Amino acid sequence: MTRARGLAVAAGVALALTACQPGPGDVPEDEAAAPTSGESASPPAATSEPGPESGSEPTTTEPEGDPEPTTTEPEGALEVSLAAIGDVLPHHTLNRSASAYAGGGEGEYDYAPMLADAAPLLTGADLSLCHLETPVSADNTQLSVPDTLTFNSPHQLVDALAGAGVDGCDFASNHTMDRGMAGIATTEQVLREAGLGYAGPAAEEDRAGVAEVYDVETADGARARVAHLAYTYTYPNDGSPTTHIPGEAPWLVESSWPSIGGQGIREQAATAREEGADFVVVSMHWGQEYQAEPTADQTRLAQELLGSSDVDLILGTHAHVIQPCQQVDGKHVLYGLGNFLSNQSPQTNVNLGPGTQEGMIALVTLRRDEQGTVTTELAYQPTRVEISPEVVPSHLVRLVSPSSYPETWERTAATVDQLGGCEAEQLDPDRP
Repeated sequence: MTRARGLAVAAGVALALTACQPGPGDVPEDEAAAPTSGESASPPAATSEPGPESGSEPTTTEPEGDPEPTTTEPEGALEVSLAAIGDVLPHHTLNRSASAYAGGGEGEYDYAPMLADAAPLLTGADLSLCHLETPVSADNTQLSVPDTLTFNSPHQLVDALAGAGVDGCDFASNHTMDRGMAGIATTEQVLREAGLGYAGPAAEEDRAGVAEVYDVETADGARARVAHLAYTYTYPNDGSPTTHIPGEAPWLVESSWPSIGGQGIREQAATAREEGADFVVVSMHWGQEYQAEPTADQTRLAQELLGSSDVDLILGTHAHVIQPCQQVDGKHVLYGLGNFLSNQSPQTNVNLGPGTQEGMIALVTLRRDEQGTVTTELAYQPTRVEISPEVVPSHLVRLVSPSSYPETWERTAATVDQLGGCEAEQLDPDRP
């Protein structure tokens, strides 16, 4: 496989951790919160208010000084294969499974068995991206505990993602501030030390709104630069989109889509393009939790972003269930990739639907023709987290086929096609 090299790099990182208070956004461990709305009016002006404190292996390189931006024009046809997974949300019980896989030693966790089935698809793409829902601890302190809405995950999670073929993750979610600004810095630090790229809210002002750019070697030996930008709907863990920006870090507005709107996202994407990106991928944390139907915000922003030449692909997260896909001007939006790895399921909480146990690996071909026009082609592999509450360890991500999990197979197909289909191929691991 060919692998990506993340080019953008963070400077110094703070190591002190602070916590913010729980909010009403997600399920605390195994308890279902009421569905929350992902709806808002047209994006209002940003506000800054005081908030609570709180091929080759992928590598990163630290440039000497700030390089001068270079503007490039499309140089002929180009094609990149990209794999994307949805929410990686390690609840406390899931972390117990990882501890058991590692033998139960203090501070030891092994998530690799959970990801083993998915690894071939992730390693087979030119570039593989994930959505990291939670902060990550560098020293495995202040980790997630049951029945709370503030999370923190062991650093071994990132090692397992890298080992499974993931090249980079975004960290734009309603849990971005679960461990305050230090948590953002530490999460990026852990990702980069594992050789992964990082997109989303930045701990340092000079990185705000700057795309993570991957230098990708494609299957035919060409090279492509893929930019990745990511946006959250809130910083306080709220159920609906907010424009509240933590007072200690006003630059976080640059990763808040309700604050900057589609125009602000397009401007950041256009800058990445002007600085040499061949393709621009945008991750959006949006929508209404546990609801498959996209909100008006989602469909409006998808039209605005993909209807321009600035954005080539939208990857949606947050709903914890699969949402449909759609094409706009020959380019795809996946409104919701579902839960890739979590403890959510009807078995762990009777208030949760079966869709919370399901996700997908989206396999997207980004294609640019000789005239510079970009289109995308989509295939997807349904997945399901195998959870046995009475058995430890558990939490294995399984590839779904019509025979292995027929209900998941049918539900995923129906949901993906809910808006009339987007010419997506549903992959069957049992089919030669």
